[in-house]
Amino acid sequence: MSEDFKQRLRDYADGKLTDEEKNEIEREMEKLEEYQAYLNEWMDNEPDNAGSKRPADVQNDLSPKKEKRIVRRAKWKARISNTLTVITAFLVITLLSSIGTALFYGVGDPSRNDKYRDAIASAISITMPNINVSLNSQGKTYFMQEIYGDMEKQVGSERVTVGEYTVNFLFGLPSVNADWKNGSSRQSQIFYRPDPTPETSSANPNEDPREQSNKQTASASSAKSGDWSRLEKLPEGTVAEAYVSFNRFFTTDELLKQFEKRNMEPVWFAVDTGPEDRFGNHDGVITDPVGFPSYPVWHHDDLTITSYKEEKRGWFGKIVSSGGHYPSLDTYGDGKLRNAHFIKSLRLMQEYKLISERVAPFIDVDASLAYVEENGVHLYGAVITGPVKELLTLREVSWVHDLRVGEVRLWNWNE
Repeated sequence: MSEDFKQRLRDYADGKLTDEEKNEIEREMEKLEEYQAYLNEWMDNEPDNAGSKRPADVQNDLSPKKEKRIVRRAKWKARISNTLTVITAFLVITLLSSIGTALFYGVGDPSRNDKYRDAIASAISITMPNINVSLNSQGKTYFMQEIYGDMEKQVGSERVTVGEYTVNFLFGLPSVNADWKNGSSRQSQIFYRPDPTPETSSANPNEDPREQSNKQTASASSAKSGDWSRLEKLPEGTVAEAYVSFNRFFTTDELLKQFEKRNMEPVWFAVDTGPEDRFGNHDGVITDPVGFPSYPVWHHDDLTITSYKEEKRGWFGKIVSSGGHYPSLDTYGDGKLRNAHFIKSLRLMQEYKLISERVAPFIDVDASLAYVEENGVHLYGAVITGPVKELLTLREVSWVHDLRVGEVRLWNWNE
């Protein structure tokens, strides 16, 4: 045995060798074990006078096959050791990332997860007419978070699912996916902004809608654009969603009063954010409207807490149970409260601009908010739902300019 090999054995025992050097020493020792086993077997079975072989000849008796087997065994041992090391490291990193993800999105009151959900819900309700998404969240590892829910529209008295909406976060950076189902899309959400002239703004908001209808002539009503003929062809026992444009601007309270005596329901209002020629559109057609739902999508801080209980679970977990209520609304009133909530939602979109740019990439939030704050909330269109025969009566209303048919369903209306 050479001095160099002896020194390496001492270094191996002292733990001074690298992993590669350790593996090499272990392979050498396995060879020595094979040599010793062979010598022991030879010494036990061969007589002294039978032309015994010299120990120096033992090495020559190890066939290449045995040497390969020794090397193969060492390689597999190294592979298993490395695999176990990698698996252990992966499990430790996964555990630490899970804890870090929970802390990143869940700590705080409100938490980052709550703020993100408010921003997403506000952006959807403001920029997607008659779309509501009840958002759920699911924490993942490696600082990823998923916020998701079904996209629903109100058609008649029922909500129908038209797709799935998902926002995935990585360190707070969002990516959005909207999966529309059954041919549903946003193609019908076309509105026309009225020309702000005295002729288009002179309708009396306090005049009874039925009286306004009687003032229309047959020629005027037949000249109106839109999907009126399509609406006429729908069976009487159906309900529909209609995107209705007006030829004048309304305040929120004024418009709500127009529908108080009609057998239909306005579910979303289009808000004037200025002429679209700011964005190169000069024909008054608005394909990416900004507005708000008839029933607001409340934020977490709109909830008035009346009861609260917190119970800790584990190191980082807790169970919170609370009770409270959101502001109450008059069905055909409370315009100031609705307008204030709309402006608050726009400001939330402005605060979380990255989310807004992903959810509503074609909306200029800053310009829209500045225009509304300067000029007030004025409505030029609405999404209305109800029985088809009732929607057809809007053709005779003086302030209705255009109608586009959206979703249609069998009768589900509550008279």
